[in-house]
Amino acid sequence: MSKQLPTIRTPRLLLRPFVLEDAPALHELVKEREIASTTLNIPHPYEEEMAKVWISNHAPRWEKQEMAVFAITEASAGLVGTISLRLELAHQRGELGYWIGIPFWGKGYATEATRAVIKFGFEHMKLNRIHAAHLTRNPASGRVMLKVGMTFEGVLREHILKWGEFEDVAKYSILRREYDSQGPFEIDTEIVSREDQVPS
Repeated sequence: MSKQLPTIRTPRLLLRPFVLEDAPALHELVKEREIASTTLNIPHPYEEEMAKVWISNHAPRWEKQEMAVFAITEASAGLVGTISLRLELAHQRGELGYWIGIPFWGKGYATEATRAVIKFGFEHMKLNRIHAAHLTRNPASGRVMLKVGMTFEGVLREHILKWGEFEDVAKYSILRREYDSQGPFEIDTEIVSREDQVPS
């Protein structure tokens, strides 16, 4: 497995490793309360130094095959969000997580990026299962999961303590055999080398 996280090109997006220079743009997107409110682990307020520390942890975690974290970028807009796979290779599974910055909601970026990373997980990482979760008060995230072929598995009641309130969490998954039976995603997805990256 490469020590460098690959870059993935889709019709509109480039999913690439974060670099420290992304910290200001990342901070501008993730500092909004609405982003923290609908995700499981993002704190609020979110300081720019937190972005730098978070980015600096990506390469070591990829080298240990613990997590793959991609910056979601678009040619004209630059950074629009992030998507990740938390890896448990002993069980050939990964947990998908993502968020899109508020200015870019409603453009289908989450769905496009999620399809690409599911393909990466099954075809490049040889996973058997990819799963994801969202707070039940954020149904838009669940719609993305259904669009990419995931199956709703159920609700974990009061599973998360978020800002002093217990939250229900909806769980979804897709198995390798289900991905194979659906046929390849109708998306032009290409893994490119670091040298071939398109600047964003």
